[in-house]
Amino acid sequence: MTCAIHSGHENPVTLLQIDNLKTFFHSRRGLARAVDGVSLRVDEGEVVGIVGESGCGKSVLALSILKLLPVPPAFFEGGRILFMGQDLLASSQETIMGIRGNRISMIFQEPMTALNPVFTVGNQLTEVFRVHRGLERAEALQKAVDMLARVGVPAPERRVREYPYQLSGGMRQRVMIAMALACRPALLLADEPTTALDVSIQAQIIELMMELKAELNTAILLITHDLGVVAEATRRVAVMYTGRIMEEALTVDLFDRPLHPYTRGLMASIPRADAGFESGRLNEIRGVVPSVAALPAGCHFEPRCPEAMDICRTRPPRLESVDGDHRVACWRVGHA
Repeated sequence: MTCAIHSGHENPVTLLQIDNLKTFFHSRRGLARAVDGVSLRVDEGEVVGIVGESGCGKSVLALSILKLLPVPPAFFEGGRILFMGQDLLASSQETIMGIRGNRISMIFQEPMTALNPVFTVGNQLTEVFRVHRGLERAEALQKAVDMLARVGVPAPERRVREYPYQLSGGMRQRVMIAMALACRPALLLADEPTTALDVSIQAQIIELMMELKAELNTAILLITHDLGVVAEATRRVAVMYTGRIMEEALTVDLFDRPLHPYTRGLMASIPRADAGFESGRLNEIRGVVPSVAALPAGCHFEPRCPEAMDICRTRPPRLESVDGDHRVACWRVGHA
């Protein structure tokens, strides 16, 4: 796999700074630590990827930023989410409502469920312009048509009168992107934006996001399990597992030199056309992701790790820098 090279700003301005965020849930099985001490930054105009298996806390992290989680059972045990210097966790609901869809937008994981099935595409897109820009209905409708054309939706004048079920998966995803970018946000949260789309449509969606990012200087937090998308689109990437970041690095560095056993396991699991299949089996990470309500005492990856030591079973490693921007939470690497 080749990794695209993405140059950063010489003097980057931090747009989003997450410090030691802890998002927990009350559950029947006990306290679920969905996001457990995550620290992460996103600079202006930067694309940062978050990868990991299902159930690792990626989506909860994104929903935490916009405070879209149901409270209860969710609650914030600690940490800060600074957006343009403002702590979102300490902000009022009125302030957050003014930021959602305006300064920070989100592409949700499944466009068929994220779009309201009883309203036309036009009704849902014009609402963004009317709420955040204060436009009258006719002007908002024209803006909606223009935005659909901008994201490559054919015959946008007709599409605004159609319902989500009348559109293909790729078209619904383009509508979601149009809604997310309608107010030219500073930050876009893209939660699995290419899930359930075929390869050609995936490529179109990623290309579209990169074009709009370049045009608007929008920063993107790209949440995905697809390492190919990460290699193509991001500048930096964080690998999450059971609510924690296990490794973070520049994308080029991570693909050239993955240090955490979990990261190496994810990369080894990618089918390669040039590797052959003499054994008849694909590589896999043994076991399953543990429940965040019943986590191991030490390193959370220890029960599945082929390189585990005695200390891994009792003491969780800290996320430490091993080489510049390359951070790893592993007793074999970051604490040598």
